[in-house]
Amino acid sequence: MHKLYFTRHGETVWNVENKICGMTDSPLTERGRQQARELGEAVKASGVHIDEILYSPLSRAADTAMAIAEATGLPARCEPRLREQCFGKYEGTPRNGAKFHLSKTYFADRYDGGESMLQLAQRIYNLLDELKADTGKTYLLVAHNGIARVVQSYFCDMTNEEYAAAGIRNCELVEYHFE
Repeated sequence: MHKLYFTRHGETVWNVENKICGMTDSPLTERGRQQARELGEAVKASGVHIDEILYSPLSRAADTAMAIAEATGLPARCEPRLREQCFGKYEGTPRNGAKFHLSKTYFADRYDGGESMLQLAQRIYNLLDELKADTGKTYLLVAHNGIARVVQSYFCDMTNEEYAAAGIRNCELVEYHFE
């Protein structure tokens, strides 16, 4: 059994504006940059063993990962499969919109030009299966809230409603155990 760590990027402009980011590349705020630096320092001080950071190609996650790498000295590389889900017509709309909330429970819905939950789960589950097989390394994944839901569903049984409601705070560090 080995571990995997996951964190969500720091606060973004669209997080503050309560908008759905998805594949739209909303930059970190100054607070988001500070959160990333603080997480890096916390990881370093904790003594947690991590071999490598894998991060989403979107700048909010890449910038967060680079701040963690700078603080810890850990190697970091971009993993394209960690990009956020494309929410199609919902990107830039309010995060708490009733139609979006309901649509998150329709796993085959592509959001008029976006990516379905099923497509998202396939690419993230494939990555997690690869990391599970790599028993000699412990990774920190730096990605997005949509990715956090899929990662959590890989490790924990969840109802559709629990899945749609799941998420983590900016720069929250979560530990998972492969069995």
